[in-house]
Amino acid sequence: MKHHRRRTDHISHERWLVSYADFVTLLFAFFVVMYASAQMDQRKAGRLSVAIESAFQQLGIFQADGHKPGKTPHAIPLSGNRTPGGESQMKEDLSAVQGELETALAGEIKRNEAALHLEPDGLVISLREAGFFDSGSATMKAQGENAFGRVAQILRQHPYGIRIEGHTDTVPIHTSQFASNWELSTARATQLVKILIEQNGIAADRLSAAGYAEFHPVASNATSKGRQLNRRVDVVILTVPLPSKTERVS
Repeated sequence: MKHHRRRTDHISHERWLVSYADFVTLLFAFFVVMYASAQMDQRKAGRLSVAIESAFQQLGIFQADGHKPGKTPHAIPLSGNRTPGGESQMKEDLSAVQGELETALAGEIKRNEAALHLEPDGLVISLREAGFFDSGSATMKAQGENAFGRVAQILRQHPYGIRIEGHTDTVPIHTSQFASNWELSTARATQLVKILIEQNGIAADRLSAAGYAEFHPVASNATSKGRQLNRRVDVVILTVPLPSKTERVS
């Protein structure tokens, strides 16, 4: 009689490593996404979300008609405005713009009616009240309009977003036109926006306006000189160029 050996299936006790490795990989990807999202603005976070979803779909983790984060459309191009080294390139571009503006406003800068400086938000052009507005008025002086026209010509040549900020000193104002420094600072900012749109043809979607009253001083309000510096309208050329229309979220 022949004896048949019983076949026994080989059981691998290390199969759990495959699932564990997948879990660790996904966990690592999750924390990378969380870190990257914290470093990006909302638009770039949207692009990142779309890129990750697309990658997961290719791996078969999500179906094409499955999870869609937020309202971010899939048509958003994944290539942003910034590339490796893009930030330093942007600073170089703004430095070049600053040089153009310093030349255009040489007289106003010499008379302390205007000043330029770089901040994290972008290039700030401070137009001081003494050269551009009468006290308590949001109407620009004729000489100020001439100087601001030179600024506008340069702004038209560069694709950056522009934020106009109105600022005052701490001296209260209450007139028939303006009940407080809030109204005055906001009116001056919107007046410059109006000039840029109507007289210089700058697209409205490049612009924004804000009034800060006396709450963002650049000097002490305890002195006459300090109050004079605080009465200003800042034109901020923002650090990031505007995306093209195909890159905007609808």
